[in-house]
Amino acid sequence: MATSPQPALILASASPRRVALLRQIGLEPEEILPAELDETPLKGELPRACAIRLADAKARVIADQLDRPALVLAADTIVAVGRRILQKAENPQQARAYLALLSGRRHTVYTAISIRPSKALAEGRCASRVVASKVAFSCLTPHHIEALITAGDWQGKAGGYALQGMAARFIRFISGSPSAVIGLPLFETSQLLQGQPHPWFQPGATESATSHRT
Repeated sequence: MATSPQPALILASASPRRVALLRQIGLEPEEILPAELDETPLKGELPRACAIRLADAKARVIADQLDRPALVLAADTIVAVGRRILQKAENPQQARAYLALLSGRRHTVYTAISIRPSKALAEGRCASRVVASKVAFSCLTPHHIEALITAGDWQGKAGGYALQGMAARFIRFISGSPSAVIGLPLFETSQLLQGQPHPWFQPGATESATSHRT
């Protein structure tokens, strides 16, 4: 019996962080097709539910557009203080308010991933997962906050900060998945891909990718 060709891996995100994280584990998206959605939380929606709803919606929108065998990977990251969702900072004033709220306290970062096959990939499987990570900032002085604003890492970031940016200076505690806080939980993504019928990871691929970067 002939083996069906390897389907395309499509990333439904324009985030360069997610592309870099996939490359870290030896995966290269064949195409990047961002899903344009209204990411406003629904009234009364809890952070975990919001993350998985948006990730699933992004994957579905892109998968429905494809007419070739493909597997779509989508993700959504939500920063929450209790039940309150901190959306992507749209301006310096909003980022300052977020950072002042996060100063000296713990918050939760929910990152949902969703995998959906296109209709042409009949043997593919829909799968999703949510990873919750706890993050704590040290106390931020007004000077610290202004330094973070000037660095520009807040732009387009949920909660107004980026773990891979200057904010790392002030994060005193992380419990969970650092890669999920950045935007894509690598262990969980690997597990979901390995549950698909096609071999997404070639033996030694990750080790080879790592050796070329050192």
